[in-house]
Amino acid sequence: MIDFENGSVFKLKLTDDPGFRDEVAPLLVDGEEVALTFEGVRDFIVFTNKRIIAVNVQGITGRKKDYTTLPFSKVQAYSVETDGLMDNDGELDLWFSGLGKVRFEFKENVDLPAVAKHIAACSL
Repeated sequence: MIDFENGSVFKLKLTDDPGFRDEVAPLLVDGEEVALTFEGVRDFIVFTNKRIIAVNVQGITGRKKDYTTLPFSKVQAYSVETDGLMDNDGELDLWFSGLGKVRFEFKENVDLPAVAKHIAACSL
C-alpha cells in the first residue's frame, strides 16, 4: 500500500494522459468511468465516479505497480486547501472509514474546488 503520510509522493498535477486511463481500465467495474487523472514523478492517481485509484510505480524499470483503491462510499469527511499567494501547493485530505486520513498534495493550478465537487457528487 502507498505511504499516504509521505506527502512528497503525491505532488500531483492534472493530466489527460490516456496511458493512465488505459493502465486502470482492467480494474474498472461496469458503469465506472474515469473522471480525473493526476500525475506525480512516477506515481499517479485516477478519480473515477466510484473511487480513487492510487498507483505506486515501483522498481527501477517501473514494471511493478501497487494499486490502492479508495472507495468514495467509505469517505467520512474531506477537506480542501487551495493554493495561495506564497504557498503554491494545494492539499486534499480525506478521512476513510477503517483507514483514517489520506492526504494528496497538488502543484499549483489544480482546480481543487472542482475536485471537491466531484468527491461530493460521488460520496454524498
